[in-house]
Amino acid sequence: MKKILLVEDDQALAMATSFALETENFNVTHCSCLADAKKALENDSFSLMLLDVNLPDGIGYTFCQEVRRQGHKLPIIFLTALDEEVNVVQGLEVGGDDYVSKPFRVRELISRIKANIRRFDATADASSEIILGPFKIDEKKHIVSHNGTILNLTPSEYRLFLTLVQNKNNVLTRGQILEQLWDIDGDFIDDNTLSVYVKRLREKLGEDKDYIQTIRGVGYMLQDK
Repeated sequence: MKKILLVEDDQALAMATSFALETENFNVTHCSCLADAKKALENDSFSLMLLDVNLPDGIGYTFCQEVRRQGHKLPIIFLTALDEEVNVVQGLEVGGDDYVSKPFRVRELISRIKANIRRFDATADASSEIILGPFKIDEKKHIVSHNGTILNLTPSEYRLFLTLVQNKNNVLTRGQILEQLWDIDGDFIDDNTLSVYVKRLREKLGEDKDYIQTIRGVGYMLQDK
């Protein structure tokens, strides 16, 4: 049974969300503040975290950054009522993998959760290494290294890079990449999300960011130089 960490201070919403997830056979741990969420992560392993943005003892974005610095790879989905583009982008830039705007549809939330877990598990089950120029991908450990230095990629950044590498020298449309990242109904996907991931991934690739080529009006291609 997959374990979900739900960090949400709205008790009514938390109860309804927990009930919906438990009917889908998820094991839900609910925390109403960041301090409790931190303890939960220290004491247990989770398949995914649902993280509210505004909490009594801090901001979800800051907590997400802390979680990533500590090396936690689990997918993180932000629950936010702040659905303006700037806030969505901020959540992705600090290491979030996805977001759902409140009030959300239960079907949408469950689809997002299952898709993120499925993608994370699929890469975890892989066992080979891929070498491409200065990059080495350890599919078993979800690790990408650049000239021997491990890159701090979020699960979605890792999946994006792996997708591009597996299709090197081939142009992928934005739609094809989004399907690879989520594998769910495209109605739930904001196309701007992909632009944010590509921008953030390129920044982490540093001097070799030009391996990822933008094909205007179509999508992206990773060029094997």
